[in-house]
Amino acid sequence: MPNNAPRPADARLTTELDTTLRRLEAAPDRRDGAHRMVALAASVAATGGLLFGYDTGIIASALIYITHSFALDSMGQQGIAAALNLGAVFGAIMSGPLSDRLGRRPSVMVAALVFTLASLGCALAPSQTMLILARFVLGWAIGATTQIVPVYVAELAPAERRGGLVSLFQLVFSLGLLVAFAVGYALAGPPECWRLMFGLGVIPALFLALGMVFLPESPRWLLEQGRAAQAVQVLYRLRGHHEPIRRELDALRQAQDQASDTPGWSALRTSWLRPALIAAIGLAALSQLSGPNVIVYYAPIILSEAGLGHSAALLTSVGVGVTSTITTFMGIMLIDRVGRRRMLLKMLPFAALALFALGTLFDSTAPLEGMRLVCVVLALLAYIFFNFGSLSVAVWLVASEVFPLIIRSKAMGLASATVWLSDTLVSLFTLTLVHDLGRSGTFWLFGAINALAFFFVLRWVPETKNTTLEEIENSLRNGTFRP
Repeated sequence: MPNNAPRPADARLTTELDTTLRRLEAAPDRRDGAHRMVALAASVAATGGLLFGYDTGIIASALIYITHSFALDSMGQQGIAAALNLGAVFGAIMSGPLSDRLGRRPSVMVAALVFTLASLGCALAPSQTMLILARFVLGWAIGATTQIVPVYVAELAPAERRGGLVSLFQLVFSLGLLVAFAVGYALAGPPECWRLMFGLGVIPALFLALGMVFLPESPRWLLEQGRAAQAVQVLYRLRGHHEPIRRELDALRQAQDQASDTPGWSALRTSWLRPALIAAIGLAALSQLSGPNVIVYYAPIILSEAGLGHSAALLTSVGVGVTSTITTFMGIMLIDRVGRRRMLLKMLPFAALALFALGTLFDSTAPLEGMRLVCVVLALLAYIFFNFGSLSVAVWLVASEVFPLIIRSKAMGLASATVWLSDTLVSLFTLTLVHDLGRSGTFWLFGAINALAFFFVLRWVPETKNTTLEEIENSLRNGTFRP
């Protein structure tokens, strides 16, 4: 148990909940419609993942042409790629208090509007400096989205569907990558084609902003604000019957009764939260340090420098997008059946082996051609299949579900910031690593990190499938949150 004494649930709030629930007992059974409503809300909110994927992936195609437009060296290339990541760190941290104050739904809408303006800024940038600034603002919106959307969906979804619905964010991210690679390949050619590549990001951003207008607020956020009647009405839209609503609210009130009075960020220093912090922050860091964005950001450049033509290198990126979408879809279908922990432990060793194979295949200065080229492409796609299907699917889900309500948005912001800080390190130093260690040594290094991720999951990440958010919180307080 935590050192802080438990606090009783607010009497007025309890009375209001009980009164509203009694009125709801006469309401018709609308579970089928509620099932569809949850899926719709998760799908619209997951459009934030499409923006995330598109704006992350389009740089792989655009950077080849931006390099010529602004006469960039390798440091300039890395700076433009890393600007988005640095902005995302600030967005992830700042959006936690923002979503606690404004609510989850309005905060997503704010992020979508920033997406729109920053996409236009990238498309119209007259200089390298202005492009870096616009990418930084775009990163702020992406960081905010990666914090808010998984929390919003996790707080809407029932326990038995939470894994698949939260992981929709990663699936749509993969679709965004695929769209970005396809757009990059289709628009490639004219020297200024990168401007239209960036500008097309406005379309899904406007869809997200408009779609969120019609979705409900998080019932858990409403309850935390003391708006009990509204929270119950939202839960009725999402569950369709008073019985599951009563069970869910009973569990939530039990968790609130035990909640610490420790305010804000200082709650993260309490010892009973440490296992959740280790699991979520560790997965967040390893999801990027394991190298997926080495392929997303720099595969076309690495392949073209190894002797493959620009067009063929970009087409390989389309294959990366297709593979990541397929494996993420499979992950979503399986994660609530197989479990988070088991999926990670089954797939991470193969991701490491694929990178070790790439390291071996690149241990030559000969041009990429023939069977060696086929093996390189297959190893790239195998790595994407096993890494995206495990770490990339689980990272947002685990971080959104392991923290208690009192600190969930801020802790999710910390996890999201960790993702982006780690991604920044990768984007800043990948080309430098390729220069210093060679392509072979770089892939061997990332293979070793994937192996390390396997042992981290084995030691620190427990299973959370089919467990309510409140049951996870109780296991933390009781000291039973362990593998």
